[in-house]
Amino acid sequence: MTPLATHDYTPGGLEAADHFLRRTRWELRELWMVRAWADRLQVIDVNKDAFEVRGLGYPDADVVPLLRLVNAAFDPATVHEPTAAEYKEFLAGRRFPWAADRAM
Repeated sequence: MTPLATHDYTPGGLEAADHFLRRTRWELRELWMVRAWADRLQVIDVNKDAFEVRGLGYPDADVVPLLRLVNAAFDPATVHEPTAAEYKEFLAGRRFPWAADRAM
């Protein structure tokens, strides 16, 4: 799958990657899935269109804020663990119930 847009991540360039994701996510339809390789992150919509951040993968600490930005369903404690598969898949567009952030 050829991405519609790409961003080359440099270490310490989380802000630039954040701006890239915020800007390009509105060019896609509803987000469906995130695939994280060891060296890149790919965001895919329901039409199978995608965009990609190269140079940043699931072993990196900066992947967590970007996964949260696209509302990916993942466990921050285990996302960095190696896998035997080629990549990790996370569904995107996670929703929270009303008042989930309030303590009862």
